[in-house]
Amino acid sequence: MNGQHEQRLAQVFVELADTLVDDFDVLDFLSMLVERCVELLDVAAAGVVLSDQKGGLRMAAASSEQARLVELFAIQADDGPCPDCVRTGQPVSSADLATEDARWPRFAPAARAAGFQATHAVPMRLRGTVIGAVNLLDTHADGVGEASVHLGQALADVATIGMLQQRAIHDGVILAEQLHTALNSRVVIEQAKGVLSAHSGTDMHHSFTALRSHARARNLRLSDLARTVAEGTADLDAILHHTAQQARHIKPQQGTAS
Repeated sequence: MNGQHEQRLAQVFVELADTLVDDFDVLDFLSMLVERCVELLDVAAAGVVLSDQKGGLRMAAASSEQARLVELFAIQADDGPCPDCVRTGQPVSSADLATEDARWPRFAPAARAAGFQATHAVPMRLRGTVIGAVNLLDTHADGVGEASVHLGQALADVATIGMLQQRAIHDGVILAEQLHTALNSRVVIEQAKGVLSAHSGTDMHHSFTALRSHARARNLRLSDLARTVAEGTADLDAILHHTAQQARHIKPQQGTAS
């Protein structure tokens, strides 16, 4: 690990720990987490699933549309590394998904069809509390190395501590309520992505990028902006125009969280 990478890593840990702000947005925070996993770890994609604290799981963030669909399928089928990871509170991995049809008869073929060949899910936990899992995905067998796994767990741990400490300073707000609100907001975000996609003719990935960029540029909560789009009260052209301007000046990055 070179000095520049170490410096960037330190910045990311600070970024993940800095949740004590009035406008803390869980879903934007988790989108940032999966982006940083892809940036810092030698993996192709990352996704986050959260427990709804009622025995179910929901997809919360993903670094690409392919990763989002794979995590959604895993939750719907109740099959794959993330469901296993949340149930046990332990890391769950496969170095070669081509050999996992017996273990995950529905997830493994679906993940391979999406281009992924290796996976490692790490729990988002603090002591006995497991609130979700981060899944690291790669397009090559043996692609999720030991160093990436250890660092991925560290990022997940810091993110979990940050989320739980943010919750603790709000009197009367319990974990189940916070996660329930975040997961309901994810539904609205998916609706907003669909509206922007239909309006502009772009795919869902670029629609999310436009939504998130506009929210950040205007200092708006991602979920609040998404709700105005879903309700038909937002200026869709303004949201899409902001991202188009950025694209002309900034080289696009692979794996923007969606």
